[in-house]
Amino acid sequence: MLWVIQGVFSFIATAAFGILFNAPKKTLFHCGLAGAIGWLIYFTLQKQGVDAVPASFAGAFVISIVAHILARRFKMPMIIFSVAGIIPLVPGGMAYNAMRHVVENDYLASIQYAARAFIITGAIVMGLVFAEVFMQLIFNMIRKRKAKAIGDVM
Repeated sequence: MLWVIQGVFSFIATAAFGILFNAPKKTLFHCGLAGAIGWLIYFTLQKQGVDAVPASFAGAFVISIVAHILARRFKMPMIIFSVAGIIPLVPGGMAYNAMRHVVENDYLASIQYAARAFIITGAIVMGLVFAEVFMQLIFNMIRKRKAKAIGDVM
């Protein structure tokens, strides 16, 4: 039951951010789906004891792959799906705690929270970049196969 609740709430949050980012109405369901899939990957890895950094990387990687697939299907920029999709992974609570500790003059704890937030954010970025490179390699292979098939026919 916990998985369903996590999936539903991450879907709603992601679709709501899609509305805030002015995503086209016909893509809101798919934006929510991309975010829910990425969050469930993250959540599953966290439940299995994986650290937040690799779990965030994996979630962002999957979100980017899904965003590429949806972008091809709808003939729209992938950023529509990926920006809304990564929202559940963003370490906002950790950044808040870092700033709260700065205000409370607890700089040591603040640095720890801030460093962790930066590392997780970097993992999210790297997940998006690696998925982009991976998809470009796949698309290049598909293009070469099509070109070879056309060359073989002629």
